[in-house]
Formats: sequence, structure tokens, C-alpha cells
Amino acid sequence: MTSTRRSPWLGTGYGLGHVLMVVPLALLVAGASLIVGLSVVGLGVLLVRPFAPALAGFAGVHRRMAASFLGRDLPEARLTRTGAGPWRQVIAWFGQRTFWQLVLWLLFAATGGLALSALAAGLPFGIIALVATAFGLWSSGEAPLWVSLLLFALGIGLAPLWWYYGDVFMRLRTHTEAAILRPDPNAVLEQRVADLTASRADTVDHSAAELRRIERDLHDGAQARLVSLGMNLGMAADLLDRDPELARQLLQEARHATGAALGDLRSVVRGIHPPVLADRGLIGAVQALALDLPLPVTVDAALPGRPAAPVESAAYFAVAECLANVVKHAGAQTAWVVIAAPKNRLRLQVGDDGRGGVRLDRGTGLAGIARRLGAFDGTMDISSPDGGPTVVTMEVPCEWSSPRTTLSSGTG
Repeated sequence: MTSTRRSPWLGTGYGLGHVLMVVPLALLVAGASLIVGLSVVGLGVLLVRPFAPALAGFAGVHRRMAASFLGRDLPEARLTRTGAGPWRQVIAWFGQRTFWQLVLWLLFAATGGLALSALAAGLPFGIIALVATAFGLWSSGEAPLWVSLLLFALGIGLAPLWWYYGDVFMRLRTHTEAAILRPDPNAVLEQRVADLTASRADTVDHSAAELRRIERDLHDGAQARLVSLGMNLGMAADLLDRDPELARQLLQEARHATGAALGDLRSVVRGIHPPVLADRGLIGAVQALALDLPLPVTVDAALPGRPAAPVESAAYFAVAECLANVVKHAGAQTAWVVIAAPKNRLRLQVGDDGRGGVRLDRGTGLAGIARRLGAFDGTMDISSPDGGPTVVTMEVPCEWSSPRTTLSSGTG
């Protein structure tokens, strides 16, 4: 438990939030009591079917509040749905660790948790009430002076206690909730293995598609030009003695074909790993990318070094795809890119002031980006209300190649 002391008003605010949710908490406690009472005749088991999801949802609200108060992510323990009938589903839940965690959390939330929240929320108002009561008694003269002085002293004495320790009540509650609702490590590991398996399959599919694209580009572009080049050179060799002028024209065409073939090869190589990315790093490559767009793009970046080449390449193409979406679909006037490195993670934010309404399932290529970042244990979050703005936030764990700091800010 961290020892950093913050303003007690924050704990008071969260405590008030918990106290205001006492009605649904009481309904869940009543539902649990009804289930226990009707279990004697077998009907209580059927009530578990609607009760468990409601309990999980309410516990999820408190888990998110605890995560917000503690300032860190708290993984979620989820009930597994089997899709079977009510009896089989309830029996399956009885065998899950998560179900009994939720029951334990309900017991805590209705007893010690509620008491801690009430203390965090009620202390400042109790102090105010004591002082106000003492002032009222003293000014009206309806009580002896020593009673008013005692209430004043009690209120003033509680104030430092709340100021220095009021935050502790809410910390104790949220840390306890985090411990109770912590997912089963085996379940987390199984989910991680499943995610990695799916990510590996997506990566293999993407690699195969990329190879097919390269083969197609080489076949339709550079290969066709090289074949034409060979034919022109062969014809020029045959005509060199009989018609030197025509042979000169064929050689001139061959020279132009050579330049075009080199351009095609450079285009293919640029699609694999842009030279500017290798030369100038991620920030320089994104700045160069922003300069080629038909709208102003602000790039604000600060990195402690360069990430590994695969991560750097994936990050560059993710930003490139997001900016391409801005140009094609957003109808935006301006866009921005923020590149940062919080806590050994590479964070990329691409935003625009367009029409919004961006979704992963609308064929904008974002789902492919999410899958590719998933291969590096990366995440993607999209905030895009209708009317905008749209902000796509991507994070990838990474290590840095050097301790130097690279700072850059500008408009493309």
C-alpha cells in the first residue's frame, strides 16, 4: 500500500459515491438472502442465474472506481458463460473461483467496505455538524457553556484526524477490493496464451499477405519492366549493324525502363521498411510522413531512444494507417500525432478534428492495426464520438536502445 498522502477530499468524494450506491447494494444483499432462504426448496439456485451477472456488473463499477482512486489498472475477474441451460450455467458458476470472489466482495462491501466509505465520507460533515451544533447551543443559551465547549473541542480534535488519515479509509477499502476481485492467475495465464495464439495466427496471416503483395508488386511492376528491358536490349543488339538509329532509340527506351524498374524496386522496399525510418528513427519518419499529407499535421514527440526495429516498424505503419484514414474518411481540417514513452511503453496518439464515429468494425483498417500491435502485446483505444474529435491511442511495451533523449515538435 502506497504511503503517499493526498488530499482527504478525494477520499471523501469516493466515499460519498459508495454511500450513494447503498440502494443497489441493499437490493443485492436482499437478493442473496432470498437465494439462501429459497435454496432449501431448490428455487434459490435458479435465482442465481440473473443474480450473478447483476452482482458482477455492480462489482465491476466498484473495481473501476478503485482503479481510478488508486491510479492504476485493476484486471477484471470475469464470469464465464457456457451458453448452456440455467441449471448447468449455475452449476458451472459454482465451480468458478470468480463467483465466490464476487460473493466475498458482496459481504465485504455490505459490511466493512460500507463502514470505511461512510467514515471517509462522513468525517468532514460530522465535524461541521458538531461545530454547528456547539455554536447553536452556545448562541441560544439552551445548554451549559461546558457542553458547547466540549462539542467544539471534539469537532476541532477530529479535524486533524480526518485531514491526515481520512485518505487512509478509502485506500484501505480500495486495496481490499483489489485483492478480493483479483483474477485467478491460472485464468489470466490461460487468457494470455489464447491471446498470444490468436495474435500469432494473425501475424502469420499478415506476413503471408505481405509476401503475396511483394510478389505481386514485383511481378506486375519491376519484373515486367525488366522483361521489356531485356527484349529492347536484344532487339538493339540485332539492329546495331543494320539500323544504328533504331538501335539507338531502343537503347534510349531501355535506359528509361531501367530507371522505372529501379523506381518500382524502391517502392517495394519502401513498403517493407521505409529508408527514412532506418535513417532518422520513428519521430523523423512520422514527421516526413506528415509533410506529405494534404492537411496540417502537428507532431509532438519525445522518446528516450529508439525501440527495437520490429516495434519501430509496427508503430510507424500503425501511425501511417491512422493518418491515411484521417485523409480518406474523417473530413478533418487538422490532425495531430503525439509520441511518448511512459513507463517503458511506447505510446502513440493520432487525433483529428473530423466527423468522428470511428469504429473498429467499419473497415477502416484499424482492426488490422490492433491485430498487428497485439503481436507485440500492444493495445489500442479509440475515442470517437459523433461529431469528433477522434483520438486513437496505441501502446506497445518496449525497451530503448540508448539513454539519449529525442525531442521534437512541429507541424507538417
